[in-house]
Amino acid sequence: MKDVLYALGFGQPKELTLDPALRSPLATALANYGPDLHAMLAGLDSQYVLKAGRDTPPWESGGTYHLSVYTNVLRETVRAVAQDPHAYALLRMTETRTAAERLAAVPADATGHEFTVPPTANARAFGILDGIANAVTHGRDKEHAQKWRRAVLDQLLNDTATPNTYEDDPAAYLTATWLKDLKNSPEEDRPDRLRTQGIDMARTWTRERNTEEQTRQSLLADVDGSQLSAYGEIKP
Repeated sequence: MKDVLYALGFGQPKELTLDPALRSPLATALANYGPDLHAMLAGLDSQYVLKAGRDTPPWESGGTYHLSVYTNVLRETVRAVAQDPHAYALLRMTETRTAAERLAAVPADATGHEFTVPPTANARAFGILDGIANAVTHGRDKEHAQKWRRAVLDQLLNDTATPNTYEDDPAAYLTATWLKDLKNSPEEDRPDRLRTQGIDMARTWTRERNTEEQTRQSLLADVDGSQLSAYGEIKP
């Protein structure tokens, strides 16, 4: 997979384009590397930075092999894949589930970076995906852009996740609650709700953890800034 990503996205003199028939299969392949995709989108894990070189092989950790590529390689590839709204929605849903798992894994007594990094890293990953969505629709006529966004949202809302309780399955609850809130939003507001996904999921998470209000508000402000900053890194 690493070789494929470098073959596609490395050293491109201009914006990468893909045969439409390759977009969905490549998105499916990327989705199988959810934790790696998350780490590369967020860009905060030093291990992924150090092992991103083209000649650095995948590595094994915890019984699973992981891969990393340079930031520009990943972003160019995801941007090319995202020309297909269904492929983009698949990657967005993959990141949603991974983000929920990252939050669910935070110990109940976590403080400091152990508490703040997972939600801010999630927000960075969502912000990069937001920026890619904006880049994909930039320059298109309004009708075409709206059709792309509507197709993304329709696929996300087709997910059948059911929110049980946070105690039973925290990750599933966070995913399903976010999808439920998205579905309950007015149709015209849903694109904006995507751009607040990091803070929306963090808000639910801190509520279910009974996080002290001052700590909660400080974290949510950092999460909001993290998603917005990452969004600005992607140029149309």
